[in-house]
Amino acid sequence: MNGDTVDDGSTTDSDRRVTKRTVGAGGMTPAQLLTELERCGVQLNDAARTLLACPQFPWSPEWYELSTVELSVRDLGLANGAGISEVRAKAAAIGLLAPPIELAPHMRLQYLDQPEGSLGFPATQHRAPPGSLTIVSAPLSEADDVPKGFYLRRIEGMLWLRGYMSGPDHIWDAGDRLVFVEA
Repeated sequence: MNGDTVDDGSTTDSDRRVTKRTVGAGGMTPAQLLTELERCGVQLNDAARTLLACPQFPWSPEWYELSTVELSVRDLGLANGAGISEVRAKAAAIGLLAPPIELAPHMRLQYLDQPEGSLGFPATQHRAPPGSLTIVSAPLSEADDVPKGFYLRRIEGMLWLRGYMSGPDHIWDAGDRLVFVEA
């Protein structure tokens, strides 16, 4: 996976950077993907396991590549944070779309040098944890008991693919880092 950080020049704050990467996905069965995650030492929470086992989870038999864009909610012009509908609308207005949900486990396998995100930060609840990258894919189900998507994180040196629960009323913080794909 190759990545380029693009500084928009407006500030030196780390939340004001945009990172572009080419990420490959597809070409693996669910069992092969889970085996590869395990081989690479990637940890999964229960919500991630639930998503990966979901019968609606789309698996592409063919390998493909996508151009991803990582940015903060603030970079979308939402300095006070926003709900997911507004976040997606702002992203779409600049040519960014929700990635397929299968991108997240593949991105986790390819982005092995993610910086540490937990040391020195208090635990969070009801918001994205420090250092996490949320893959802004469409949820598989609107049901309250089905996780809505994935985020990537490094916790005390361990790489994680974590699923998350989030309702439509959740307000994403301006500093939360999100991953979209270019249209």
